[in-house]
Amino acid sequence: MFKHEKQLFHPVGAEKPNPQFAALLQEQLGGANGELKAAMQYLSQSFRIKDQQIKDLFLDIAAEELGHMEMVAQTINLLNGHDVDAARIGAGEIQSHVLLGLNPGLINASGYSWTGDYVTVTGDLCADLLSNIASEQRAKVVYEYLYRQIDDRKVKETIDFLLNREEAHNALFREAFNKVQDTGSNRDFGVTADSRVYFDLSGPSPNGSFGGTKANPPSFSPPGS
Repeated sequence: MFKHEKQLFHPVGAEKPNPQFAALLQEQLGGANGELKAAMQYLSQSFRIKDQQIKDLFLDIAAEELGHMEMVAQTINLLNGHDVDAARIGAGEIQSHVLLGLNPGLINASGYSWTGDYVTVTGDLCADLLSNIASEQRAKVVYEYLYRQIDDRKVKETIDFLLNREEAHNALFREAFNKVQDTGSNRDFGVTADSRVYFDLSGPSPNGSFGGTKANPPSFSPPGS
């Protein structure tokens, strides 16, 4: 069950309309690393998790990501202003001006529709957690790029909040992975001698000979070793 609370996680605002940046921010609404993708991925992954604490973690973060999606959409509204005027968009998506009436749509910065193909679900908790850690890291990168391209103080405050929440989620998923890292695919594979061999395929070594295999490469060990 989900319940909508009218209060946002963090206040949003904009000092002035900026339709160009609104088009860029669409990436975090309907893009491959955006808030809807994150919410749907964590929600979908939670359905088969048997560990109730980790299941709750996935559901809690998924619900928060929906709240972030609402924040992003409201910021896009403020940046778009109140007039349909595609001429003010120098580059980026224009669909919101001709199809959506400036409603923040489920499209990315280039106007491509959000798709369920963005969502990764394997049923293996280790694999899904590593995917989520990577998803949060990529979302941070996108927000960092957006942060560098806007001078609006209020918008930067919103992005800064979202950046810090992505880091919080990243840390929580890492903690959960540490708890289960010897289970599932990490328990079933990476246990034979073959998993301990490193193929040195980087070309000739300093003495002129080509690299081969190394049975005990430094700083590499399989799960559970």
